[in-house]
Amino acid sequence: MSFFAFIGTLEIGLVYGLVALGVYLTFRVLDFPDLSVDGSFPMGAAVAATAIVAGVDPWLATLLAIGAGGLCGLVTAFLAVRCGILHLLASILTMIAAFSINIRIMGSPNLSLLGEDTLFTPFELLAFDWGVDEGLVRLAIVALLVIFSGWFITRLLASDFGLGLRATGVNSRMVNAQGGNTALYTYFGLALSNGLVGFSGALFAQTNSFADVTSGVGTIVVGLAAVILGQTLIPGRKIWVAVVAVILGSVLYRLAVAFALSSGMFGLQASDLNLITAVLVAMALIAPRMKSRFQRKKKNSALGAKKLA
Repeated sequence: MSFFAFIGTLEIGLVYGLVALGVYLTFRVLDFPDLSVDGSFPMGAAVAATAIVAGVDPWLATLLAIGAGGLCGLVTAFLAVRCGILHLLASILTMIAAFSINIRIMGSPNLSLLGEDTLFTPFELLAFDWGVDEGLVRLAIVALLVIFSGWFITRLLASDFGLGLRATGVNSRMVNAQGGNTALYTYFGLALSNGLVGFSGALFAQTNSFADVTSGVGTIVVGLAAVILGQTLIPGRKIWVAVVAVILGSVLYRLAVAFALSSGMFGLQASDLNLITAVLVAMALIAPRMKSRFQRKKKNSALGAKKLA
């Protein structure tokens, strides 16, 4: 893998780190299986790209993308909470509807940002004047945005409101019994989760100079892979450890995929990306059980040896 490919892999891994944070909020914190991220990711890209092409400031366009992603989450929460639709089905309905809405937003299945100013353009111009590689500068900006998002999630979940959010995912009946509003926590959690995913989609569009309606296919799988891989390699009960783990899991996942494809290991090609993802997720799921089984056997062997002695 070349240096430029490595930098690009780190960049896309950090961009999808925001997706991992969103998936962590729904699957781990709220215990809500949310597939609408497959729709909110391209919606964030579509809104940001359309706004930038229309002459809107890139930072404002990115904020609009976050809001659009948050709306996807609110729709899913409304269908689940107010309409009583199963969580999984509610998110699937939102995902399906978002596909058509994204085409409406862009006016076509895809939209190019070549020649348009993005939020990275001022920094890239400075990098050119200073003789610094543009890719490194773009990577640094993405890293700062992801670190700030991770810090915000950590502070939120450590607050009193965040405690109610976490308690809703663990035992919603207990929260209701204590006078908490589980519906509010669900609305907020899904809006925040999909807002982060929309933010990721906006950054994806601006780093790759295009938005495509199919860019969200498999986003939920990538997010789950990052969460499972990260928390398997870096286990811990503290919030900041979990947040760091899912971000690093996204980066490690992208590095593993890039290495497997670039090295030609086992004859893998770009079309085998979904296969690689499935294998990595399966390995990450199996690893904790194998580890606990090994520790249990080791403990039983030690007890048996102690009794014989």
